Amino acid sequence: MSTYLPTLKQLQYLVALHEHGHFGKAADSCFVSQSTLSAGLRELESLLGVTLVERTRRVVRFTPLGNQVVAKAHRLLREAEELSELVQSHGVPLAGELRMSVIPTIAPFLLPRILPRLRQERPQLKLFLREEPSAAAIESLHHGRADCVLLALPFATGEVDVAPLFKDRLYVAFPQDDPRNPPESVPPALIDETRLLLLEDGHCLKEHALAACNRPELRASATMIGTSLHTLVQMVDNGLGLTMLPEMAVDAGILNDTHIVARPLQSDHAYREIALVWRKNSPRADEFRLLAEELRAP
Repeated sequence: MSTYLPTLKQLQYLVALHEHGHFGKAADSCFVSQSTLSAGLRELESLLGVTLVERTRRVVRFTPLGNQVVAKAHRLLREAEELSELVQSHGVPLAGELRMSVIPTIAPFLLPRILPRLRQERPQLKLFLREEPSAAAIESLHHGRADCVLLALPFATGEVDVAPLFKDRLYVAFPQDDPRNPPESVPPALIDETRLLLLEDGHCLKEHALAACNRPELRASATMIGTSLHTLVQMVDNGLGLTMLPEMAVDAGILNDTHIVARPLQSDHAYREIALVWRKNSPRADEFRLLAEELRAP
């Protein structure tokens, strides 16, 4: 029986190829040349004595054993990263590298407010940000590509620790000349389902908005077309319908230079919970709690 143990670098190459399905893109993500990545994977297969990846001119296909090895490699890489994090956690808090994924309906509105303060108060913190939808962000967390995630709850996160930050109210946004002239707070019954514009699937804000309204017919009738909140705002400003926006986007000025009015949604659950989450039992948990305190600060 072979006593060869794969290196972490080889496992990183294998995981990157599985994620990207392309040798060139995998090499770029690992900051090596394509030939270096290919050679590392060939050496891994040769010394293990098995084929993990079937290579053709057009397709990269993992063997059944290759897929099993990738799943195990994810866990090993995550354990190795947590070993490094354990050492870092005994040094200065919130210092060194920290990778945080942030969902698109939070990143452009909250980060400009908090990043300058973090740079000033935590100069030793090297914060690497990645913007991605909730499902992808949680996958990045569990696969070790992210250390923590800034997202909106409720959302299925798996085994994580959660630090709630604040509640973000939902607003109904409509053209100033809307003939229905909505009141100062808008009950869900006044929302015209034939004119409601929402984000496309993959954005949890869509689910939060529909759940807050508690009107099943909205789910069937709403036009889920926007790729971003800025796109939805432009559509409403051009008279194509109405939409729902989070308070942080309104406060950040997303409606500046438009002819749109935004009024609070009148509902017991007319908000989403902004939270910081990280892997359960992470050795950097104290750091993440400290970061959550920084994010709560006005």
